[in-house]
Amino acid sequence: MKSKITTIMMVLLAAFITLGGTTSCKSKKRLAKEAAEAEYKSRVEQAVKDLNAFLDDETLWSLEEKEARVQTIKDWNLQNAEVDDLLFQVEKKLARERAQKDEEERRAAEEREKANAADAVLGRNFNSIANASSVNQANRVINETLGMFESPNVPVLIIIKQNAGFNDYDRPTTIEQYLNYVKDQKKATEKVHQIKYNANGKINELELIKK
Repeated sequence: MKSKITTIMMVLLAAFITLGGTTSCKSKKRLAKEAAEAEYKSRVEQAVKDLNAFLDDETLWSLEEKEARVQTIKDWNLQNAEVDDLLFQVEKKLARERAQKDEEERRAAEEREKANAADAVLGRNFNSIANASSVNQANRVINETLGMFESPNVPVLIIIKQNAGFNDYDRPTTIEQYLNYVKDQKKATEKVHQIKYNANGKINELELIKK
């Protein structure tokens, strides 16, 4: 009798262990599914929030940061209609911003190249005027130099001292007056600091600084 009771208890215990294991496995699967669903929902909400912010220009993110965020959202592969629609709109907007930025950088590079070239030419011409062997030679270089400017009356600002981000300037003069001053003094003691141009590519303001 005792043996039968023991056998029954063993069978019940085995059944309990099996049932418990099955229940535990199902519970883990349910929790994993709930966690995945929660993460998916969170990502969808975050994606919608970020993409709307990009469309409405409500972030301080750089273009590169926005492009990286969009790529992250695409990598999530959310397969959500709202997110897909927002991605389409945002990618078009960022493409326009990228084209505009690339164009601005191209123009800035051209301006730097032009400024560097003008800087070199002006510096060379200043020295040529100062070291000219005759007045006629100096005047010829002066006339060539004036051709780079909007007019002979273009203002020339000469920085004589810089302190804590502020400039102290000499008396204002014009490019024609300055070039004749270099000719008379027979020395060029300034170098180009900044050049500004008009719409036709002519210099309309020149800033020099003491060497």
